[in-house]
Amino acid sequence: MNIQQLKVFREVMKSGSLNGAAKTLHRSQPAITASLKNLENSLDIVLFKREGRRLVPRPEAHYLLTEAVEILDRCRTTQQNIALMRERVQGSIRIVSMPGPSSFLLPNFISKYVAQKADVKIAIATRSSPHIRSLMSSQTYDIGFCDIDFSVADSQLFNSMNFTSECVCALPIDHPLAAEATITPTHLNNVPMGSLHSEVKVVQNIKAAFHEQGANFNVRFTAQYFIPLLEYVAAGQACVVLDKLSARGYELMQQRATNKTVVFRPFAPATSYSIGILTPLHLPISLVAEDFLHNWQQYVQDILTEPV
Repeated sequence: MNIQQLKVFREVMKSGSLNGAAKTLHRSQPAITASLKNLENSLDIVLFKREGRRLVPRPEAHYLLTEAVEILDRCRTTQQNIALMRERVQGSIRIVSMPGPSSFLLPNFISKYVAQKADVKIAIATRSSPHIRSLMSSQTYDIGFCDIDFSVADSQLFNSMNFTSECVCALPIDHPLAAEATITPTHLNNVPMGSLHSEVKVVQNIKAAFHEQGANFNVRFTAQYFIPLLEYVAAGQACVVLDKLSARGYELMQQRATNKTVVFRPFAPATSYSIGILTPLHLPISLVAEDFLHNWQQYVQDILTEPV
């Protein structure tokens, strides 16, 4: 039994005759007869009682019609869905991201990406970078987005496209340093600062930059990721040296506010912050996930390369 035989059978049942089915399917009557006979042979059952030129369906034929309609409908739906997947407008994507991007930047990007893709479903989980690397190693998610701080052994368990972000400085808009073209550790000597926890690699790089210029990195506020720290900047209570992606995320948030309260300036010396977009090594991702990945990579690259 195959799909073509079921289509012929369905049309014979609908039209009540071989001739009617032949006209509907644009095939010859002998071809319809042969297909129907092959179907009966494959099932080893007689579906019709022949009365002259008339075909009288047996009870088994009525049962098969119910099943055939369901099978053909499912095949048609499957073909349509596969076509939509081929066009990258249907499917599901599972993303796991570190807290900063998952709070606003990533959802903002996703909302634009799916604007014309009503059948694309996206789920975001928020985890720490070490947890993300573990999940991607176990092939649990389609895409991971995290800090880069892993060993060669780790990198053999997932694919990683790595990016380097040069840090910028967030200042209250009315801060005296906002008039400076570039902010240095010397400018920020003893200035109240917001920072991530000291074990984070980017914080170690920032501290090293301050140490080299003999400036005091005066941490007043500490958080797990940068976005919450910018509320202290907005209140005029601190400055923050942070990565460009967090800065862009907050800028997008500020666009919805009536008054802009935070400005960003280049920070020197160049202080890097490495991030990676991960994909499972042993689990091929869907076409729509591939398309999303390509667009997200380009979006991240554009943010990191544009001037502050």
